[in-house]
Amino acid sequence: MSDTTNTLSPNKYGRPVNVKRLRRKNSSDADPSRYQTIAPTLIFFILFLYLYGLTSSIVNLPDVEIDGLINNARKQINLSNDSSSEKDAAALIQSVNRDQKVDEGHISEMSSKFGIPIAIWPVPRTNRQKDQWITLSHPGDEAMTVTLPPFWSSPVHNNELMSREKAMMIGTCVEADSSGNYQRGDDCPLHQRTIFVAIASYRDWQCKHTVTSIFDRAKHPERIRVAVVDQIVDGDDICDEPIRETCEAVPEQAICKYADQIDVYQMDAPLAVGPVFARHIGHRQYRGEYYAMQSDAHVTFTQDWDDDIIEQLEATKDEMAVLTTYLTDVVGSIDEKTGKSLRSTRPIMCNTAYEGGVQGTHLRHLSQPEQLPPSDLTMPQLEPWWAAGFSFSRGHFVVNVPYDFYQPMIFQGEEMSIGIRGFTIGYDYFAPQRSVCFHHYASMNKDRVNVPHFWENTRKYAGTGKKAMARLLGIVHMNPEVPRSSWSHVEEDIYGIGNVRTPEKFYLTFGIDVAKKTTKKNLCQIVVGGRMHRTFMKFLRPDGMGIDYSSITYKYNG
Repeated sequence: MSDTTNTLSPNKYGRPVNVKRLRRKNSSDADPSRYQTIAPTLIFFILFLYLYGLTSSIVNLPDVEIDGLINNARKQINLSNDSSSEKDAAALIQSVNRDQKVDEGHISEMSSKFGIPIAIWPVPRTNRQKDQWITLSHPGDEAMTVTLPPFWSSPVHNNELMSREKAMMIGTCVEADSSGNYQRGDDCPLHQRTIFVAIASYRDWQCKHTVTSIFDRAKHPERIRVAVVDQIVDGDDICDEPIRETCEAVPEQAICKYADQIDVYQMDAPLAVGPVFARHIGHRQYRGEYYAMQSDAHVTFTQDWDDDIIEQLEATKDEMAVLTTYLTDVVGSIDEKTGKSLRSTRPIMCNTAYEGGVQGTHLRHLSQPEQLPPSDLTMPQLEPWWAAGFSFSRGHFVVNVPYDFYQPMIFQGEEMSIGIRGFTIGYDYFAPQRSVCFHHYASMNKDRVNVPHFWENTRKYAGTGKKAMARLLGIVHMNPEVPRSSWSHVEEDIYGIGNVRTPEKFYLTFGIDVAKKTTKKNLCQIVVGGRMHRTFMKFLRPDGMGIDYSSITYKYNG
Protein backbone atom coordinates (compact mmCIF):
# COMPACT_ATOMS: atom_id res chain seq x y z
CA MET A 1 0.00 0.00 0.00
CA SER A 2 1.03 3.60 -0.39
CA ASP A 3 -0.24 7.02 0.67
CA THR A 4 -0.28 9.85 -1.92
CA THR A 5 0.12 13.58 -1.11
CA ASN A 6 -0.10 16.43 -3.73
CA THR A 7 2.38 19.34 -3.48
CA LEU A 8 3.61 22.13 -5.80
CA SER A 9 7.28 22.06 -6.84
CA PRO A 10 9.15 24.21 -9.36
CA ASN A 11 10.22 22.60 -12.62
CA LYS A 12 13.53 23.52 -14.35
CA TYR A 13 11.96 26.70 -15.73
CA GLY A 14 11.00 27.87 -12.25
CA ARG A 15 7.27 27.32 -12.76
CA PRO A 16 5.21 25.28 -10.24
CA VAL A 17 3.94 21.92 -11.41
CA ASN A 18 1.89 19.22 -9.76
CA VAL A 19 4.05 16.41 -8.36
CA LYS A 20 2.83 13.25 -6.72
CA ARG A 21 5.10 12.05 -3.92
CA LEU A 22 4.75 8.37 -2.95
CA ARG A 23 5.48 7.25 0.57
CA ARG A 24 5.65 3.50 0.91
CA LYS A 25 5.08 1.78 4.20
CA ASN A 26 7.82 -0.73 4.99
CA SER A 27 9.82 -1.96 7.89
CA SER A 28 12.13 1.04 7.91
CA ASP A 29 9.24 3.33 8.81
CA ALA A 30 9.19 1.78 12.17
CA ASP A 31 12.99 2.10 12.77
CA PRO A 32 13.96 5.80 13.20
CA SER A 33 17.47 4.90 14.50
CA ARG A 34 18.49 3.94 10.99
CA TYR A 35 18.05 7.56 9.78
CA GLN A 36 19.86 8.92 12.82
CA THR A 37 22.99 7.11 11.58
CA ILE A 38 22.70 7.99 7.87
CA ALA A 39 21.65 11.67 8.14
CA PRO A 40 24.89 13.12 9.62
CA THR A 41 27.00 11.25 7.06
CA LEU A 42 24.85 12.53 4.18
CA ILE A 43 24.92 16.12 5.44
CA PHE A 44 28.72 16.04 5.82
CA PHE A 45 29.13 14.70 2.26
CA ILE A 46 26.88 17.43 0.74
CA LEU A 47 28.71 20.16 2.69
CA PHE A 48 32.07 18.85 1.45
CA LEU A 49 30.92 18.99 -2.20
CA TYR A 50 29.57 22.55 -1.77
CA LEU A 51 32.80 23.88 -0.23
CA TYR A 52 34.91 22.16 -2.90
CA GLY A 53 32.86 23.76 -5.70
CA LEU A 54 32.94 27.20 -4.09
CA THR A 55 36.73 27.05 -3.65
CA SER A 56 37.23 26.01 -7.29
CA SER A 57 35.03 28.86 -8.53
CA ILE A 58 36.96 31.47 -6.54
CA VAL A 59 40.35 30.16 -7.70
CA ASN A 60 39.26 30.33 -11.34
CA LEU A 61 37.84 33.86 -11.21
CA PRO A 62 39.70 36.34 -13.52
CA ASP A 63 41.70 39.13 -11.96
CA VAL A 64 39.32 42.11 -11.78
CA GLU A 65 39.66 45.38 -9.92
CA ILE A 66 36.25 45.06 -8.31
CA ASP A 67 36.42 48.20 -6.18
CA GLY A 68 37.12 50.43 -9.18
CA LEU A 69 34.43 48.82 -11.28
CA ILE A 70 31.84 49.09 -8.53
CA ASN A 71 32.62 52.73 -7.93
CA ASN A 72 32.36 53.42 -11.66
CA ALA A 73 29.08 51.53 -11.93
CA ARG A 74 27.65 53.36 -8.91
CA LYS A 75 28.36 56.66 -10.59
CA GLN A 76 26.87 55.45 -13.88
CA ILE A 77 23.53 54.50 -12.40
CA ASN A 78 23.21 57.20 -9.71
CA LEU A 79 23.25 54.68 -6.87
CA SER A 80 23.02 56.01 -3.34
CA ASN A 81 25.58 54.76 -0.83
CA ASP A 82 23.23 52.35 0.89
CA SER A 83 23.83 48.71 1.76
CA SER A 84 22.44 47.45 -1.55
CA SER A 85 24.56 49.69 -3.79
CA GLU A 86 27.50 47.37 -4.31
CA LYS A 87 25.21 44.45 -5.11
CA ASP A 88 23.36 46.53 -7.72
CA ALA A 89 26.60 47.85 -9.22
CA ALA A 90 28.09 44.37 -9.44
CA ALA A 91 24.91 43.14 -11.12
CA LEU A 92 25.18 45.89 -13.71
CA ILE A 93 28.81 45.02 -14.48
CA GLN A 94 27.91 41.36 -14.78
CA SER A 95 25.05 42.10 -17.16
CA VAL A 96 27.23 44.23 -19.41
CA ASN A 97 29.80 41.49 -19.91
CA ARG A 98 27.45 38.50 -19.91
CA ASP A 99 27.72 36.24 -22.95
CA GLN A 100 30.12 38.55 -24.80
CA LYS A 101 33.04 36.93 -26.59
CA VAL A 102 35.52 39.75 -26.44
CA ASP A 103 39.22 39.95 -25.84
CA GLU A 104 39.66 40.27 -22.06
CA GLY A 105 42.91 42.20 -22.40
CA HIS A 106 41.19 44.79 -24.56
CA ILE A 107 38.32 45.12 -22.08
CA SER A 108 40.73 45.62 -19.21
CA GLU A 109 42.69 48.26 -21.12
CA MET A 110 39.60 50.25 -22.05
CA SER A 111 38.10 50.10 -18.57
CA SER A 112 41.26 51.05 -16.68
CA LYS A 113 42.69 53.63 -19.08
CA PHE A 114 39.58 55.47 -20.24
CA GLY A 115 36.69 54.32 -18.06
CA ILE A 116 34.63 53.49 -21.16
CA PRO A 117 32.03 50.74 -20.64
CA ILE A 118 31.82 47.78 -22.97
CA ALA A 119 29.19 48.04 -25.71
CA ILE A 120 27.78 45.40 -28.04
CA TRP A 121 25.43 45.08 -31.01
CA PRO A 122 22.60 44.26 -31.17
CA VAL A 123 21.58 45.85 -27.88
CA PRO A 124 19.20 44.11 -25.46
CA ARG A 125 16.14 46.29 -24.94
CA THR A 126 16.32 48.15 -21.63
CA ASN A 127 12.62 47.53 -21.06
CA ARG A 128 13.47 43.83 -20.84
CA GLN A 129 16.07 44.46 -18.13
CA LYS A 130 13.89 46.04 -15.47
CA ASP A 131 15.68 44.10 -12.76
CA GLN A 132 18.60 46.51 -13.36
CA TRP A 133 16.52 49.70 -13.18
CA ILE A 134 16.88 52.12 -10.30
CA THR A 135 14.28 53.96 -8.25
CA LEU A 136 14.61 57.72 -7.73
CA SER A 137 12.43 60.46 -6.31
CA HIS A 138 10.22 62.05 -8.97
CA PRO A 139 11.81 65.38 -10.02
CA GLY A 140 8.47 67.18 -9.76
CA ASP A 141 7.26 65.66 -6.50
CA GLU A 142 9.62 64.05 -4.00
CA ALA A 143 6.70 62.19 -2.44
CA MET A 144 6.56 60.02 -5.56
CA THR A 145 9.17 57.77 -7.12
CA VAL A 146 10.08 56.77 -10.67
CA THR A 147 11.97 53.69 -11.82
CA LEU A 148 14.42 54.32 -14.65
CA PRO A 149 17.06 52.50 -16.71
CA PRO A 150 20.65 53.14 -15.59
CA PHE A 151 22.94 55.32 -17.66
CA TRP A 152 25.33 53.39 -19.92
CA SER A 153 28.06 55.74 -18.71
CA SER A 154 28.49 58.88 -16.69
CA PRO A 155 30.18 61.79 -18.55
CA VAL A 156 33.71 60.89 -19.66
CA HIS A 157 35.16 64.33 -20.47
CA ASN A 158 36.71 64.69 -16.98
CA ASN A 159 36.53 68.49 -17.25
CA GLU A 160 39.09 68.55 -20.03
CA LEU A 161 39.15 68.14 -23.79
CA MET A 162 38.69 64.49 -24.65
CA SER A 163 41.51 62.83 -26.50
CA ARG A 164 40.67 61.45 -29.91
CA GLU A 165 41.70 58.01 -28.68
CA LYS A 166 39.07 58.13 -25.94
CA ALA A 167 36.40 59.44 -28.33
CA MET A 168 37.08 56.57 -30.73
CA MET A 169 36.27 54.06 -28.00
CA ILE A 170 32.66 55.25 -27.87
CA GLY A 171 30.52 53.86 -30.67
CA THR A 172 29.58 50.40 -31.86
CA CYS A 173 29.86 48.74 -35.22
CA VAL A 174 27.26 46.27 -36.51
CA GLU A 175 30.02 43.68 -36.90
CA ALA A 176 32.77 43.06 -34.37
CA ASP A 177 36.44 42.82 -35.28
CA SER A 178 38.43 39.58 -35.10
CA SER A 179 38.79 39.87 -31.31
CA GLY A 180 35.05 40.27 -30.81
CA ASN A 181 35.24 44.02 -30.15
CA TYR A 182 32.33 46.15 -31.44
CA GLN A 183 33.94 49.48 -30.48
CA ARG A 184 36.09 49.82 -33.58
CA GLY A 185 36.34 53.60 -33.95
CA ASP A 186 37.37 54.83 -37.40
CA ASP A 187 37.95 51.23 -38.53
CA CYS A 188 34.19 50.66 -38.62
CA PRO A 189 32.86 51.12 -42.18
CA LEU A 190 30.39 54.00 -42.52
CA HIS A 191 27.48 51.72 -43.43
CA GLN A 192 28.03 49.59 -40.31
CA ARG A 193 28.13 52.42 -37.79
CA THR A 194 25.17 52.17 -35.44
CA ILE A 195 22.66 54.98 -34.80
CA PHE A 196 20.76 55.65 -31.57
CA VAL A 197 17.55 57.65 -32.06
CA ALA A 198 15.89 59.27 -29.02
CA ILE A 199 12.25 60.35 -29.25
CA ALA A 200 10.19 61.95 -26.48
CA SER A 201 6.48 61.62 -27.18
CA TYR A 202 3.62 63.12 -25.21
CA ARG A 203 0.27 61.54 -26.10
CA ASP A 204 1.19 61.83 -29.77
CA TRP A 205 -0.67 59.67 -32.28
CA GLN A 206 2.03 60.33 -34.88
CA CYS A 207 4.83 58.74 -32.88
CA LYS A 208 4.37 55.31 -34.48
CA HIS A 209 4.42 56.95 -37.92
CA THR A 210 7.72 58.67 -37.09
CA VAL A 211 9.28 55.37 -35.97
CA THR A 212 7.98 53.67 -39.12
CA SER A 213 9.48 56.41 -41.28
CA ILE A 214 12.87 56.06 -39.56
CA PHE A 215 13.14 52.36 -40.45
CA ASP A 216 11.32 52.34 -43.80
CA ARG A 217 13.36 55.19 -45.26
CA ALA A 218 16.76 54.12 -43.88
CA LYS A 219 19.36 52.67 -46.25
CA HIS A 220 20.60 50.36 -43.49
CA PRO A 221 17.78 49.87 -40.96
CA GLU A 222 19.67 47.00 -39.35
CA ARG A 223 22.08 49.50 -37.70
CA ILE A 224 19.37 51.70 -36.11
CA ARG A 225 17.99 51.53 -32.58
CA VAL A 226 15.08 53.77 -31.58
CA ALA A 227 14.41 54.65 -27.93
CA VAL A 228 11.01 56.18 -27.23
CA VAL A 229 9.74 57.74 -24.02
CA ASP A 230 6.00 57.31 -24.54
CA GLN A 231 3.93 59.39 -22.12
CA ILE A 232 0.32 58.25 -22.47
CA VAL A 233 -3.03 57.65 -20.79
CA ASP A 234 -5.47 54.82 -21.39
CA GLY A 235 -6.94 55.03 -24.87
CA ASP A 236 -3.99 56.89 -26.45
CA ASP A 237 -2.12 55.52 -29.45
CA ILE A 238 0.96 53.55 -28.37
CA CYS A 239 4.21 54.29 -30.17
CA ASP A 240 5.32 50.70 -30.78
CA GLU A 241 1.93 49.35 -31.85
CA PRO A 242 1.64 48.55 -35.57
CA ILE A 243 -0.12 51.00 -37.85
CA ARG A 244 -1.94 48.34 -39.89
CA GLU A 245 -3.82 45.56 -38.13
CA THR A 246 -1.50 43.29 -36.12
CA CYS A 247 2.04 41.99 -36.51
CA GLU A 248 0.64 38.51 -37.06
CA ALA A 249 -1.46 39.76 -39.96
CA VAL A 250 1.14 42.13 -41.47
CA PRO A 251 4.57 41.08 -40.13
CA GLU A 252 6.54 43.17 -42.66
CA GLN A 253 5.52 46.46 -41.02
CA ALA A 254 8.57 48.30 -39.74
CA ILE A 255 7.33 48.30 -36.13
CA CYS A 256 6.95 44.53 -36.32
CA LYS A 257 10.00 43.71 -38.43
CA TYR A 258 12.36 45.77 -36.27
CA ALA A 259 10.61 45.27 -32.92
CA ASP A 260 13.84 44.23 -31.20
CA GLN A 261 15.39 47.56 -32.22
CA ILE A 262 12.58 49.65 -30.71
CA ASP A 263 13.04 50.29 -27.00
CA VAL A 264 10.01 51.96 -25.42
CA TYR A 265 9.86 53.41 -21.92
CA GLN A 266 6.15 53.81 -21.26
CA MET A 267 5.09 56.33 -18.63
CA ASP A 268 1.73 57.49 -17.32
CA ALA A 269 1.20 60.98 -18.75
CA PRO A 270 0.25 62.51 -15.34
CA LEU A 271 3.86 61.83 -14.28
CA ALA A 272 5.22 63.93 -17.17
CA VAL A 273 6.98 67.17 -16.24
CA GLY A 274 8.13 68.37 -19.64
CA PRO A 275 10.57 67.52 -22.43
CA VAL A 276 13.70 67.81 -20.28
CA PHE A 277 12.65 64.93 -18.02
CA ALA A 278 11.39 62.84 -20.95
CA ARG A 279 14.61 63.35 -22.90
CA HIS A 280 16.64 62.66 -19.78
CA ILE A 281 15.07 59.20 -19.72
CA GLY A 282 15.86 58.87 -23.42
CA HIS A 283 19.55 59.56 -22.73
CA ARG A 284 19.45 56.80 -20.12
CA GLN A 285 18.45 54.39 -22.89
CA TYR A 286 21.63 55.05 -24.89
CA ARG A 287 23.90 51.99 -24.95
CA GLY A 288 27.10 52.99 -26.74
CA GLU A 289 25.96 53.48 -30.34
CA TYR A 290 28.32 55.22 -32.79
CA TYR A 291 25.97 58.11 -33.55
CA ALA A 292 23.16 59.68 -31.52
CA MET A 293 20.15 61.46 -32.98
CA GLN A 294 17.30 63.32 -31.29
CA SER A 295 14.01 63.93 -33.04
CA ASP A 296 10.49 65.05 -32.24
CA ALA A 297 7.70 62.45 -32.34
CA HIS A 298 5.98 63.95 -35.39
CA VAL A 299 8.59 63.88 -38.14
CA THR A 300 8.89 62.26 -41.57
CA PHE A 301 12.29 61.20 -42.92
CA THR A 302 13.69 61.23 -46.44
CA GLN A 303 14.89 58.20 -48.37
CA ASP A 304 18.36 56.96 -47.30
CA TRP A 305 18.46 59.59 -44.57
CA ASP A 306 20.97 57.60 -42.51
CA ASP A 307 23.67 57.52 -45.18
CA ASP A 308 23.03 61.18 -45.98
CA ILE A 309 23.32 62.56 -42.44
CA ILE A 310 26.42 60.47 -41.66
CA GLU A 311 28.08 61.71 -44.84
CA GLN A 312 27.30 65.29 -43.79
CA LEU A 313 28.63 64.87 -40.26
CA GLU A 314 31.84 63.23 -41.42
CA ALA A 315 32.35 66.02 -43.98
CA THR A 316 32.97 68.48 -41.13
CA LYS A 317 36.09 66.50 -40.09
CA ASP A 318 35.16 67.63 -36.57
CA GLU A 319 34.79 64.82 -34.02
CA MET A 320 32.92 67.28 -31.78
CA ALA A 321 30.43 68.35 -34.46
CA VAL A 322 26.70 68.30 -33.79
CA LEU A 323 24.33 68.80 -36.73
CA THR A 324 21.26 70.56 -35.37
CA THR A 325 18.43 72.78 -36.53
CA TYR A 326 14.76 73.62 -36.37
CA LEU A 327 12.98 71.53 -38.99
CA THR A 328 11.10 72.78 -42.03
CA ASP A 329 7.42 71.88 -42.33
CA VAL A 330 6.76 68.64 -44.18
CA VAL A 331 4.16 70.16 -46.51
CA GLY A 332 5.67 70.31 -50.01
CA SER A 333 9.01 68.99 -48.79
CA ILE A 334 9.14 65.29 -49.75
CA ASP A 335 8.43 63.55 -53.06
CA GLU A 336 5.80 60.95 -52.15
CA LYS A 337 6.99 58.53 -54.84
CA THR A 338 10.73 58.60 -54.26
CA GLY A 339 10.91 59.76 -50.65
CA LYS A 340 13.54 62.32 -51.67
CA SER A 341 13.63 65.89 -50.41
CA LEU A 342 12.16 68.56 -52.68
CA ARG A 343 13.96 71.38 -50.90
CA SER A 344 17.42 72.87 -51.38
CA THR A 345 17.14 75.31 -48.47
CA ARG A 346 17.57 74.53 -44.77
CA PRO A 347 17.18 76.51 -41.52
CA ILE A 348 20.20 77.72 -39.55
CA MET A 349 20.26 78.54 -35.81
CA CYS A 350 21.22 82.15 -35.09
CA ASN A 351 18.17 84.11 -33.91
CA THR A 352 17.60 84.40 -30.13
CA ALA A 353 16.24 86.93 -27.65
CA TYR A 354 15.47 87.31 -23.97
CA GLU A 355 11.91 86.89 -22.74
CA GLY A 356 10.31 87.09 -19.31
CA GLY A 357 7.79 84.82 -17.67
CA VAL A 358 6.68 83.16 -14.47
CA GLN A 359 9.88 81.11 -14.34
CA GLY A 360 12.12 84.17 -14.81
CA THR A 361 13.91 85.95 -17.65
CA HIS A 362 15.73 83.64 -20.03
CA LEU A 363 16.96 83.32 -23.59
CA ARG A 364 14.85 81.51 -26.16
CA HIS A 365 15.13 80.75 -29.86
CA LEU A 366 12.97 82.71 -32.27
CA SER A 367 12.08 81.87 -35.88
CA GLN A 368 15.20 80.87 -37.77
CA PRO A 369 16.18 81.94 -41.30
CA GLU A 370 15.94 79.29 -44.01
CA GLN A 371 18.15 79.80 -47.05
CA LEU A 372 20.38 78.03 -49.51
CA PRO A 373 23.81 77.20 -48.05
CA PRO A 374 26.62 79.47 -49.29
CA SER A 375 27.76 78.23 -52.70
CA ASP A 376 31.41 77.91 -51.63
CA LEU A 377 30.64 75.55 -48.73
CA THR A 378 30.56 71.83 -49.43
CA MET A 379 29.85 70.80 -45.85
CA PRO A 380 27.45 71.68 -43.00
CA GLN A 381 27.72 75.29 -41.84
CA LEU A 382 28.90 76.43 -38.42
CA GLU A 383 26.26 78.09 -36.22
CA PRO A 384 26.22 79.25 -32.58
CA TRP A 385 23.16 77.46 -31.24
CA TRP A 386 21.82 73.97 -30.60
CA ALA A 387 18.20 72.94 -31.29
CA ALA A 388 16.20 70.22 -29.53
CA GLY A 389 13.96 69.31 -32.48
CA PHE A 390 16.79 67.73 -34.45
CA SER A 391 20.30 66.83 -33.34
CA PHE A 392 22.78 64.38 -34.86
CA SER A 393 26.23 63.74 -33.43
CA ARG A 394 28.70 61.14 -32.28
CA GLY A 395 27.39 59.06 -29.40
CA HIS A 396 29.66 60.69 -26.84
CA PHE A 397 27.59 63.89 -27.04
CA VAL A 398 24.69 62.33 -25.09
CA VAL A 399 27.17 60.72 -22.69
CA ASN A 400 28.90 64.02 -21.92
CA VAL A 401 25.85 66.33 -22.05
CA PRO A 402 22.94 64.37 -20.56
CA TYR A 403 19.63 66.11 -19.98
CA ASP A 404 19.39 67.37 -16.39
CA PHE A 405 17.19 65.18 -14.17
CA TYR A 406 16.50 68.17 -11.92
CA GLN A 407 14.75 70.47 -14.41
CA PRO A 408 11.01 69.66 -14.21
CA MET A 409 8.43 71.76 -16.08
CA ILE A 410 11.05 73.43 -18.31
CA PHE A 411 10.17 74.06 -21.95
CA GLN A 412 11.80 77.29 -23.06
CA GLY A 413 15.36 77.09 -21.82
CA GLU A 414 16.23 73.44 -22.46
CA GLU A 415 18.07 74.37 -25.67
CA MET A 416 20.16 77.01 -23.90
CA SER A 417 21.07 74.49 -21.20
CA ILE A 418 22.22 71.72 -23.55
CA GLY A 419 23.74 74.15 -26.06
CA ILE A 420 25.92 76.12 -23.65
CA ARG A 421 26.89 73.09 -21.57
CA GLY A 422 27.93 71.32 -24.77
CA PHE A 423 29.93 74.38 -25.87
CA THR A 424 31.91 74.36 -22.60
CA ILE A 425 32.71 70.65 -23.06
CA GLY A 426 34.05 71.36 -26.55
CA TYR A 427 31.20 70.65 -28.98
CA ASP A 428 30.55 72.67 -32.15
CA TYR A 429 27.14 73.16 -33.78
CA PHE A 430 26.47 73.00 -37.50
CA ALA A 431 23.39 73.47 -39.67
CA PRO A 432 22.96 70.43 -41.95
CA GLN A 433 23.73 71.10 -45.58
CA ARG A 434 20.61 69.13 -46.52
CA SER A 435 17.49 68.34 -44.52
CA VAL A 436 16.94 64.63 -43.92
CA CYS A 437 13.59 64.97 -42.13
CA PHE A 438 10.66 67.36 -41.93
CA HIS A 439 8.29 68.39 -39.17
CA HIS A 440 4.49 68.14 -38.92
CA TYR A 441 3.47 71.50 -37.46
CA ALA A 442 -0.02 72.02 -36.05
CA SER A 443 -0.43 75.23 -38.04
CA MET A 444 -0.22 73.20 -41.25
CA ASN A 445 -1.87 69.99 -40.07
CA LYS A 446 -5.38 70.20 -38.62
CA ASP A 447 -5.04 66.68 -37.17
CA ARG A 448 -2.37 67.96 -34.78
CA VAL A 449 -4.34 70.88 -33.38
CA ASN A 450 -5.85 68.83 -30.56
CA VAL A 451 -2.74 66.84 -29.58
CA PRO A 452 -2.32 67.33 -25.79
CA HIS A 453 0.77 68.89 -24.22
CA PHE A 454 2.57 68.28 -20.94
CA TRP A 455 1.49 71.61 -19.47
CA GLU A 456 -1.91 70.07 -18.78
CA ASN A 457 -0.02 68.93 -15.64
CA THR A 458 1.01 72.47 -14.66
CA ARG A 459 -1.19 72.70 -11.56
CA LYS A 460 0.00 69.32 -10.31
CA TYR A 461 3.63 70.47 -10.28
CA ALA A 462 3.12 74.20 -9.60
CA GLY A 463 6.27 76.01 -8.49
CA THR A 464 8.78 73.38 -9.57
CA GLY A 465 9.56 75.09 -12.89
CA LYS A 466 10.74 78.31 -11.23
CA LYS A 467 13.27 76.43 -9.08
CA ALA A 468 14.37 74.40 -12.10
CA MET A 469 14.91 77.54 -14.19
CA ALA A 470 17.07 79.07 -11.45
CA ARG A 471 19.23 75.94 -11.50
CA LEU A 472 19.34 75.86 -15.32
CA LEU A 473 20.46 79.49 -15.56
CA GLY A 474 22.86 79.15 -12.64
CA ILE A 475 24.69 76.19 -14.12
CA VAL A 476 25.43 78.09 -17.35
CA HIS A 477 26.25 81.37 -15.53
CA MET A 478 23.23 83.20 -16.96
CA ASN A 479 21.88 84.65 -13.70
CA PRO A 480 24.85 86.35 -12.02
CA GLU A 481 22.44 88.47 -9.98
CA VAL A 482 21.19 85.37 -8.14
CA PRO A 483 23.30 83.99 -5.23
CA ARG A 484 24.73 80.60 -6.08
CA SER A 485 23.55 79.31 -2.73
CA SER A 486 19.92 79.90 -3.73
CA TRP A 487 19.68 77.09 -6.29
CA SER A 488 20.32 73.36 -6.16
CA HIS A 489 23.77 72.04 -7.07
CA VAL A 490 22.92 68.35 -6.70
CA GLU A 491 24.85 66.12 -9.17
CA GLU A 492 26.30 69.15 -10.93
CA ASP A 493 29.31 66.99 -11.77
CA ILE A 494 27.00 65.06 -14.12
CA TYR A 495 24.67 67.82 -15.36
CA GLY A 496 27.05 70.77 -15.22
CA ILE A 497 29.45 72.56 -17.56
CA GLY A 498 32.87 71.51 -18.83
CA ASN A 499 36.26 73.14 -18.67
CA VAL A 500 37.29 73.33 -22.33
CA ARG A 501 35.58 76.70 -22.81
CA THR A 502 33.67 78.98 -20.45
CA PRO A 503 30.08 80.19 -20.79
CA GLU A 504 31.51 83.72 -20.63
CA LYS A 505 33.51 83.02 -23.80
CA PHE A 506 30.28 82.10 -25.56
CA TYR A 507 28.46 85.22 -24.37
CA LEU A 508 31.36 87.51 -25.28
CA THR A 509 31.78 85.96 -28.73
CA PHE A 510 28.11 86.15 -29.69
CA GLY A 511 27.04 89.43 -28.11
CA ILE A 512 25.04 88.31 -25.06
CA ASP A 513 24.93 90.41 -21.90
CA VAL A 514 23.74 88.11 -19.10
CA ALA A 515 23.69 90.97 -16.55
CA LYS A 516 21.55 93.35 -18.60
CA LYS A 517 19.59 90.47 -20.23
CA THR A 518 20.18 91.74 -23.76
CA THR A 519 21.50 90.36 -27.03
CA LYS A 520 23.20 92.18 -29.87
CA LYS A 521 20.80 92.39 -32.79
CA ASN A 522 21.20 90.73 -36.17
CA LEU A 523 23.65 87.98 -35.18
CA CYS A 524 22.34 86.08 -38.19
CA GLN A 525 24.18 88.48 -40.51
CA ILE A 526 27.53 86.89 -39.62
CA VAL A 527 26.13 83.36 -39.57
CA VAL A 528 23.88 82.91 -42.61
CA GLY A 529 26.37 84.13 -45.21
CA GLY A 530 29.16 81.95 -43.82
CA ARG A 531 31.38 84.56 -42.17
CA MET A 532 31.35 82.73 -38.82
CA HIS A 533 32.10 79.43 -40.52
CA ARG A 534 35.01 80.69 -42.58
CA THR A 535 36.55 82.60 -39.65
CA PHE A 536 36.15 79.99 -36.91
CA MET A 537 36.82 76.79 -38.87
CA LYS A 538 40.41 77.95 -39.37
CA PHE A 539 40.92 77.01 -35.72
CA LEU A 540 39.69 73.43 -35.93
CA ARG A 541 42.29 71.39 -34.05
CA PRO A 542 44.59 69.26 -36.25
CA ASP A 543 43.25 66.05 -34.68
CA GLY A 544 39.65 67.14 -35.32
CA MET A 545 38.78 67.45 -31.62
CA GLY A 546 36.76 70.65 -31.96
CA ILE A 547 37.47 74.31 -32.62
CA ASP A 548 40.08 75.97 -30.41
CA TYR A 549 38.17 79.03 -29.13
CA SER A 550 41.21 80.17 -27.14
CA SER A 551 42.62 81.31 -30.49
CA ILE A 552 39.45 83.18 -31.45
CA THR A 553 39.37 86.88 -30.51
CA TYR A 554 36.24 87.78 -32.47
CA LYS A 555 33.44 89.56 -30.56
CA TYR A 556 30.10 90.28 -32.18
CA ASN A 557 29.03 93.88 -31.53
CA GLY A 558 25.93 94.10 -33.67
